[in-house]
Amino acid sequence: MSTDLIYNGEFFPSDKPILSINNRSFRYGDGLFESIRVINGEVYNFHAHFSRLSEGMKVFMIEIPEYFTINYFNNQIKSLLQHNGIHNGGRVKLTIYRKGEVASYFSETNEPGFIIEAEPFPNNDFILNPEGIDIDVYRDMMKPNNKFSSFKTTNAFFYVNAIIDAKQKGLGDNLLINESNNIIESTNSNFFIVSNGVLYTPPLASGCVGGTMRMKIINLALENGIKIYESPIIAGHLLSCDEIILTNAIQGVKWVRSYKTKRFFHKTSDKLIELLNYDTKAVIQD
Repeated sequence: MSTDLIYNGEFFPSDKPILSINNRSFRYGDGLFESIRVINGEVYNFHAHFSRLSEGMKVFMIEIPEYFTINYFNNQIKSLLQHNGIHNGGRVKLTIYRKGEVASYFSETNEPGFIIEAEPFPNNDFILNPEGIDIDVYRDMMKPNNKFSSFKTTNAFFYVNAIIDAKQKGLGDNLLINESNNIIESTNSNFFIVSNGVLYTPPLASGCVGGTMRMKIINLALENGIKIYESPIIAGHLLSCDEIILTNAIQGVKWVRSYKTKRFFHKTSDKLIELLNYDTKAVIQD
């Protein structure tokens, strides 16, 4: 099967070099990206992804050309999915970077370039992880809370170090804290806790990524009578809650098995996966 990518509107083999060493995303982390789930060969929740990407380009002062529309990128992604023979489950990564080729912080242009990657995903539905993951709180570094915090950027040194720390300790993931010692997210997911049937998640003002799946889960909960609140969360809450749930665009919902000596189950996670898969079928059919 072909595993090509799209680079600025043209197909290229994904195993061949296409970027200059002066590419600003490579050299300075001067770029944004979106990871997007594919269901039945169709991108899921793309409006939310494109909205966050567009807002991120404004914040990072990357120009938005007139042709950079949701329809343009939707068509680009569909052409790549078809080209790569992805008709069921898949995963797409859309990266936007500043085009300047000069090896300095300042760029003479704020014009964007883009890369779209697409590969098959083993599942066509969202499936809850059969074995829960074990987690801890990463305290070696704190995530700064600023206007860039809610976007997914190609400068991911903080997340890389946090997941390395987790794996070295035999854990599935680490939860991250902000400069106020509030827990805000994991290395690749937003997170929720459940207490007495009520969902709680950190507010965007805490510095967490504005996850597309986070918002999808909030909306599904509200639509189905599940109480949910945005609230600061500290480590003590992890030892008193009933469940810890991680969410991201690719895996949907993951349940946490343990934090330190506390063990958890996945009653609410099961319900959210059910609601999520029902939503995908309704959306894809539309």
